Amino acid sequence: KARNGSYTNANDIPRTIDAATYGPKEVSLTDDREKLKLINVSLRAQEPMATSKCSQAGQQLWAKMPKANAELFALTYGSLVTELVRDHEDPIEVNKQLDKIGKSIGVRCVDEFLAKADVAGLGLASQCQSLRDTAEVVARMGFRMFLGVGAECGAFSQDQKSFSIYFHDNPLSTFVELPPAGDDQMGDDLRKLKYSNIYCGIIRGALEQVNLKVDVTLVQCTLKGDEVNEIRVELKEVLADGAGDDYKEE
Repeated sequence: KARNGSYTNANDIPRTIDAATYGPKEVSLTDDREKLKLINVSLRAQEPMATSKCSQAGQQLWAKMPKANAELFALTYGSLVTELVRDHEDPIEVNKQLDKIGKSIGVRCVDEFLAKADVAGLGLASQCQSLRDTAEVVARMGFRMFLGVGAECGAFSQDQKSFSIYFHDNPLSTFVELPPAGDDQMGDDLRKLKYSNIYCGIIRGALEQVNLKVDVTLVQCTLKGDEVNEIRVELKEVLADGAGDDYKEE
């Protein structure tokens, strides 16, 4: 072995790799191909088990859900937004109405989600031990189960009390274009419209039913030229056990 730590002769290279670096056991190497195989296995092992399990569970739940025509789904939602714009005219008020409608949907969705997950034997009660776990379940299981789209979670704050959900495919925005900025016919005002704001209400309503009071904001939207849709979720309070007031009234 040379003074700088490198090996000068191929025969001097040890036949084992440090277990602390590559795994709990010593692995015998016979050629470079086996080295590459070991590295690939090591990289796959670094993926969190929760992430992998949530993705698989999301696919499993989606396979059992009744399907609706995607175009009809998008057009129906578009009609709802159009009617709200006509009724309220102010895009800020439309955003609030979409959030309110979404919350009513969310308090019902969570019941179906938990019931189907329980039937599938996924054991969410033991799986969600932190907000990070909850974020994985919402993004990788919830979005897949109800919308059939893949979503990722990330950008966790240092105190682990906020995170973002990212997704590229948005079934609600099919066939939709917002007026460009500077358009004389309400173009500038409609740029304030958060077309998919119903997602925020759904997430807020669903998490409130499991005792998590959150603020949910749509911060990026592909309809406005962003590369990805981003929903920011911030935990405000862990509520006392019991059904939410809105759910009780309904």
